[in-house]
Amino acid sequence: MENDDKYKIPAATYIGHVHLKVADLQRSIDFYCGLLGFEITTMYGKDAAFISAGGYHHHLGLNVWYSKNGPPAPRNSAGLFHTAILYPTRKDLATILKRLVDAGYPLTGASDHGVSEAIYLNDPDQNGVELYWDRPKDQWPQKPDGSLDMYTHPLDVAGLLGELEK
Repeated sequence: MENDDKYKIPAATYIGHVHLKVADLQRSIDFYCGLLGFEITTMYGKDAAFISAGGYHHHLGLNVWYSKNGPPAPRNSAGLFHTAILYPTRKDLATILKRLVDAGYPLTGASDHGVSEAIYLNDPDQNGVELYWDRPKDQWPQKPDGSLDMYTHPLDVAGLLGELEK
């Protein structure tokens, strides 16, 4: 589709929430609230929950309207790759990493992207979840032409966990 009006979305725009189809609502609440620490803001009947960090109306919606007791989405099909949850500080990311490790929750990856550091896991329905923090913008690596030099290097997990000792 060709578009010549050069419209740009406003810079202050952001993704307000993600709504996930899940197989077992309580199991998802246990993961997102019990393990990751989100809080339920409201239940929508017995088949949906809206959860948030810090009292926002909802960052995540969880429902079983079409998916109750259903299997995970096929890995090699179109759909959600992951939901990314942005933590405010590196220490906050270290805190949730330690919580996951202490709980024995399996991680699927851990990366340094230059602009951010991230840990990856799957929720109980095998939806990908990225937990990350952004480095300050003035520390983002740049290519000689001034564009971002994002990459995927192994995360210094020991260094990240060292944040908890500061």
